[in-house]
Amino acid sequence: MTDAARESDPDGRHLDYIGIDMAKARFEWGVHGARSTQSVTNEPAGFVALLADLREHRVGLIVIEATGGLEHALASLLLDAGLPVAVVNPRAAREFARSMGHLAKTDAIDALALAHYAHTLAHKADQAGVQVAPAPAHLEALQAMVLRRRQLMDMRVAETNRRQGPMRVLRKSIDAVIKTLNEQIDALDKEIGTHLDQHFKELDKRFEHIKGIGPNTCAAIVAFMPELGQISNARAAKLAGLAPLNNDSGSSRGKRSIWGGRSIVRCALHMATLSAVRFNPVIRPFYQRLLTAGKPKKVAMTACSHKLLRILNAMARSGKPWNPDLHGVTA
Repeated sequence: MTDAARESDPDGRHLDYIGIDMAKARFEWGVHGARSTQSVTNEPAGFVALLADLREHRVGLIVIEATGGLEHALASLLLDAGLPVAVVNPRAAREFARSMGHLAKTDAIDALALAHYAHTLAHKADQAGVQVAPAPAHLEALQAMVLRRRQLMDMRVAETNRRQGPMRVLRKSIDAVIKTLNEQIDALDKEIGTHLDQHFKELDKRFEHIKGIGPNTCAAIVAFMPELGQISNARAAKLAGLAPLNNDSGSSRGKRSIWGGRSIVRCALHMATLSAVRFNPVIRPFYQRLLTAGKPKKVAMTACSHKLLRILNAMARSGKPWNPDLHGVTA
């Protein structure tokens, strides 16, 4: 490893930056500035081997690429060991790798590219949101239940679509599956409601008083936006993927658009907004004002979702109940 690739902490000790490429059967890790990587099985024995190796390093940051949930167990173990961890979006990681000249793609190359990414992230001026914070067990449980409900809903939509297909002779089978899925969704809704009542009762009650915010929307927001009340409105919008992003170059001014962020939160807010623009005493006039000003419906809906998120963030921060007079002051 070259000296240029290493940094020092305030005590003069060298810091190393680790990249971990996850796969179903194995994972591979490398150190920024090194040329070789190590690979072990994606199971407890492999986790122990990684921890043993990391004891020989002063870790500045560990970057793991999000891989469909395969990274959760290892990230939790590393966090429990007191190590700094960042779980990054695969698209962002790949774009960074290409920008750094890592055009080929293998597990070893990806691990070293992620280690390079770890070095870069650790030196960002704004460290907000870089490192993962250990999630409480009750929050992880709620996230798992909300994700499972979403999976069941997707399966029900798929089966319902198949029912309209040409194979009408299979309707009996399809109806049986739909019935089972309905039962599973109903049971899960009860579990989610009980869990919210046990662990997030006050926040859940405040949010559900907002017209448009139902139990399922509330569960998704509580589960996947735990930062609400502790971050700025701008940061919340970015996390939810509701912040309009510039697309300018030189004298050219491109059209702003939203993308990225936590899709499950954005989708939940969109569904809530569909109801809020009809019945919410704050969101409805705001939506009508935007339409009167000539804004396209899609733009107006996104702005309403953004406003609804700001309201939720303010309520979580202040601990105050829903007050249409208070939240209707600003556009």
